[in-house]
Amino acid sequence: MGRILQSYTTEMKLKAVQMYIEAGMGYKRVARELNIPEPSVRRWVKRYEKEGASALEEKRGKTKGLTKGRPRKNPLSPEEELVRLRAENEYLKKLWALQRGQRIE
Repeated sequence: MGRILQSYTTEMKLKAVQMYIEAGMGYKRVARELNIPEPSVRRWVKRYEKEGASALEEKRGKTKGLTKGRPRKNPLSPEEELVRLRAENEYLKKLWALQRGQRIE
């Protein structure tokens, strides 16, 4: 069975990074005191140094493009809906013709 991924808040990640950078603690000590895996602390520090505090925000579940990720919650415009329905209608006509053994135009 797969393992469950632990998710940490941005504040928790920032606290770990600050303990490493400002307090001068090592990765192992920060991980031990906060009870988190050492590789996570290393990854957070590396991201923080490269991109700043915004790099520590949760990125899972956020789409990067219009066609990727979860389906839209907002309905399509009437024109977009019409185009989609026409394409669906043509597809179904061809499917029914194939099932009946007819030639497709």
